[in-house]
Amino acid sequence: MAHINLLPWRAERRKQRQREFFMQLGAAAVAGIGVLMLWGFWMGMRVDNQNERNAYLQDQIKQVDVRLDKIKDLEKVRSQLLARKQIIEQLQANRSQMVHLFDELVKTIPSSVRLTSIKQAGDQMVLDGVAQSNASVADYMRNIEASPWMGQTDLSKTENSHDASRMPYSFGLTVSLQKPKDDGTDQGNAASASSGSATAAAPVVPAATAVKPVMTPPATAHAAAQSGAAPVKGGVK
Repeated sequence: MAHINLLPWRAERRKQRQREFFMQLGAAAVAGIGVLMLWGFWMGMRVDNQNERNAYLQDQIKQVDVRLDKIKDLEKVRSQLLARKQIIEQLQANRSQMVHLFDELVKTIPSSVRLTSIKQAGDQMVLDGVAQSNASVADYMRNIEASPWMGQTDLSKTENSHDASRMPYSFGLTVSLQKPKDDGTDQGNAASASSGSATAAAPVVPAATAVKPVMTPPATAHAAAQSGAAPVKGGVK
């Protein structure tokens, strides 16, 4: 006799498949949630790591800023020291300039000119004075321009007071100061070196070869005595 299954097996099979599907769906959901949690945890770790790196960089930037401020302060101090050094070097280089200037003023001034005031401002010097004539002022300007310590001369004013004084002309000069190419110290050193070399190269005359004195005849000596005893006209009194 044939066995006939009258139970609803298709419905049972359908329910079993539905249960399997929901189980697989739940497992996939759990796996997805786990993956999402792991991804979130990993991203959180990366964010924390980046935040730590940012904090470290900010700390280093603050330290570098502090060092930059110190470097700026040191640069300011360095510039101040360099400025002082330049001033000291300038003073050392120009400490003998005033002596040379007064010496040149004495050498260049004519007898018909007299100075009333001297002012120096940097590389310029203002001279005020009086003179007998404009020609005397022109001579004085030429003497100044020929000096190695003074250069170009500009005439700022010249006036005639029309009084009875010996020097009725008043004038004002603006003189540019300069330094000679060969300083006096270099010339003195060169002269001393050349004299020393000349002295070293000069031959030494032995004592045995000394020059004998020349005897002057009596007549010649008498004539020389008379000529030396005679007064010279126009001599210095």
